[in-house]
Amino acid sequence: MKTKIHFVLNVLMGLLFINGGLNKFFNYMPVPPDLPEATLKDFGAFMEIAWLMPLVGVAELVGGVLILLPKTRALGTLVLFPIVVGIVLMHVVVDASGLPIALIIAAIIGWNIADHWKKYLGLLH
Repeated sequence: MKTKIHFVLNVLMGLLFINGGLNKFFNYMPVPPDLPEATLKDFGAFMEIAWLMPLVGVAELVGGVLILLPKTRALGTLVLFPIVVGIVLMHVVVDASGLPIALIIAAIIGWNIADHWKKYLGLLH
């Protein structure tokens, strides 16, 4: 049962990041009109660096695809980890409205790290 729940959570998270990555290139999801001013200011600064948004979009796409497959999930977790840290920090520091979802995503990433810990040990030596 635990394996099935973990698989479903990873599929949902993979699809979430694939959608987010595609949106960075095609802008098909409208920006909510009621975003706090601090969030809009941060996103504006993010957009000032022309290469940053495409880089994050590619990382989200690649990480989302990799995390869908159990064989490549450990690598997908490493790709998505810095993005998830940024998402959590943004919701802690700037706008707490999305913090519950950000913490759920961080918990899934943490679960993946715990599951694949032995694969990561070689990186620490």
